[in-house]
Amino acid sequence: MSEVKQEQGNLSINSENLFPIIKKWLYSDHDIFFRELISNGCDAVTKVQKLEVMGEYQLQEGEKFRVDVIVNPEEKTLKFIDNGIGMTADEVKEYITQIAFSGATDFLEKYKDKTNEDQIIGHFGLGFYSAFMVADKVTIDTLSYQEGAEPVFWECDGDSEYSMSKGSRTTRGTEITLYLNEDSYEFSNEYRAREVITKYCSFMPVEIYLSKEGGEQEYQTIEKDELREDDVIAETIVEDEKTEEKENENGEKETVVVSPRKERYKINKRPSLMNDIHPLWTKHPNDCTDEEYKEFYRSVFHDYKEPLFWIHLNMDYPFNLKGILYFPKINMEYESIEGTIKLYNNQVFIADNIKEVIPEFLMLLKGVIDCPDLPLNVSRSALQNDGFVKKISDYITKKVADKLSGMCKTDRESYEKYWDDINPFIKFGCIKDDKFNEKMKDYIIYKDLDGKYISLDEYLEAAKDKHENQVFYVTDELQQSQYINMFKEQGLNAVILKNPIDQPFISRLEEAMKDKNVKFRRIDTDLADVFKETASEDDKKVLEEDQTKLTDIFKKALGVEALDVKVEKLKNADTSAMITLSEDMRRMQDMMKMYGMSQGQMGTEGQTLVLNANNALVQYVLNNPEGEHVNMFCQQIYDLALLSHCPLSAEAMTKFVARSNEILKLLAK
Repeated sequence: MSEVKQEQGNLSINSENLFPIIKKWLYSDHDIFFRELISNGCDAVTKVQKLEVMGEYQLQEGEKFRVDVIVNPEEKTLKFIDNGIGMTADEVKEYITQIAFSGATDFLEKYKDKTNEDQIIGHFGLGFYSAFMVADKVTIDTLSYQEGAEPVFWECDGDSEYSMSKGSRTTRGTEITLYLNEDSYEFSNEYRAREVITKYCSFMPVEIYLSKEGGEQEYQTIEKDELREDDVIAETIVEDEKTEEKENENGEKETVVVSPRKERYKINKRPSLMNDIHPLWTKHPNDCTDEEYKEFYRSVFHDYKEPLFWIHLNMDYPFNLKGILYFPKINMEYESIEGTIKLYNNQVFIADNIKEVIPEFLMLLKGVIDCPDLPLNVSRSALQNDGFVKKISDYITKKVADKLSGMCKTDRESYEKYWDDINPFIKFGCIKDDKFNEKMKDYIIYKDLDGKYISLDEYLEAAKDKHENQVFYVTDELQQSQYINMFKEQGLNAVILKNPIDQPFISRLEEAMKDKNVKFRRIDTDLADVFKETASEDDKKVLEEDQTKLTDIFKKALGVEALDVKVEKLKNADTSAMITLSEDMRRMQDMMKMYGMSQGQMGTEGQTLVLNANNALVQYVLNNPEGEHVNMFCQQIYDLALLSHCPLSAEAMTKFVARSNEILKLLAK
């Protein structure tokens, strides 16, 4: 083994180009250096493990692999220590001082085959140089696993000059020390370091420990049987035996031990284990319990509402992908329905919600996806090779569709129980993805007015004799209660569609069912013939005359010249009037509200005031056009009809309340 010689030199890079790239382009988040340096340590451990498996290296009995992160807030330093493969002087030169021969592209090209073969996601090199985003000076103290190797000490202050000499390390592995710059002192704080390690490294495949140097020694107390060989005992705490005098069953007094003698130890605070090296998604679904899935969900997403259900992804061919997707329980009124998909590469966190991998409609879910085959750029923050990524996205879409359709077929009770929560996912997916729509279109169900779930075909079949190819729906059960009651009285049904996604979804359905001429109509869009009495020709003429008279009376009373009035003989004589609005106009108004293009009440455009000729109050207005209180009655009839259609504006509601009081006074006389 060649001897390490004292040497100084220039890094074999174009440093004035490399460091700006590292600081401004390669990494957008400065805290990401934790991930790079820790994953380098994990890679170094992985290499030793592979050498042992191949019989090229013999580990010591009972040796445990680990990466240690040590913060020192007083010295403003950070240390990253691993007991991995280590480096020789020649390897330090190759991997550290001769990096980026022609920039990042050549670096990737050099290692891409090896990376794919060994599934090692990081290398000393550009990942290591992320340290210079936060450090004025970086040192490496390393000892290779190779027999007879000498330790190497390397030092660089962030420009193109470095020094290398014989190091002091006596055990296999590498220790990297960062001397933080003034803007980055925060990272030497234990709690800040804990936060970042939790963010990026919670599931890395080698145990990661965090500890603190400098300042006062911190302690923890443990039970006697918890003592480990590497613990430093500061104090032995003895609790003497405690006894009490009690009467036995014979009435005699005797001394009884109520608390035996105990020994506990006050020890130097142990480093904190920061990660789970065997996350749930790496296990076979048959080996995971429901409680483990729920606990994993709570710990990763800090959501203490239980998920509805989950899908465990496990694929080996044509690419390697594992993960768990959770369908969360969502309060549609009070919280965002945007979920979180965490993307990992060999248990190393890459990013949240990379849209190329996750279909847009599944962004509503919460979950983790680990794909070692992901084509990442050097910083692992962006994806390459759109074709490959599209295959991953298609696979995830298929697995979700298979899970949902399978549940509908084999566990309809659960499917219906979850439907209110999961239907936004499904409908959004049907709008956005043709393949998903093709798989799921036969498994869309609708809740009807009786609270039962039916398919669209079942609804159309039941209603074909009453309103063929028309689907009536409700968006607000309270607001539209008058119309719902009328439907029920006449033995008609409607479906509940009250989520924001429903409007674009039914438009998509109408387009898909154009050949059958299926149309969706809100329950207050128009009055079906079933609500009206059958009118003779003479009745029709009378209704036309009444309509002309009442139109003039109501226009004058309401001061609305463009008001559209229609007179019908409704079977329910108690209903004085109703408001209907054309479906097209209502959808346009909804769209304008969605995009903030309307303020408050929409006015009378597109509305039709339907007056009931069988109602006594309407007949009174008709027969007393010049009556003292007719204007007030007309305004009240209109507002009552409007209230069953939509909320009144603040001004209109004030007038309605005052007018109601006035009418009650008249009744009291």
